[in-house]
Amino acid sequence: MKKLILAGLLSVCSFSILADIAVIVNANNGNAIDQTEIKKIYLGKSKSFADGTKVNPVNQNGNNVADEFNDKVVGKSSSQLNAYWSKLVFTGKGTPPEKLDNDQAVIDFVSSNADSIGYIDSSKVTDSVKVIATF
Repeated sequence: MKKLILAGLLSVCSFSILADIAVIVNANNGNAIDQTEIKKIYLGKSKSFADGTKVNPVNQNGNNVADEFNDKVVGKSSSQLNAYWSKLVFTGKGTPPEKLDNDQAVIDFVSSNADSIGYIDSSKVTDSVKVIATF
């Protein structure tokens, strides 16, 4: 019986770890962005959307969604990304994206700011934002 309960709990946990990540922008944003451009934005190498509008990216505080986004899209672990940004900040070459606490905070921020981009668990998407990519 204990083995069945443990197997069930592990299954539930694995579903949350394997959730898709939705990259979102303001609902009025007409830009198309691919994974390469998203990665450049989150590494501070790109500062604007294709139409020239300044981009304002937001991250999530260290949670499963952030870890999965960093791994799948940016190609770095959270600790590697923190080290990367520490170096840029120390040398005066960049400022990391603002960190928000959860999916709802990202949705609220992105829906209120036309120049923003963020990521959330794809199951949390609402009509107030536009999904531009899913990973």
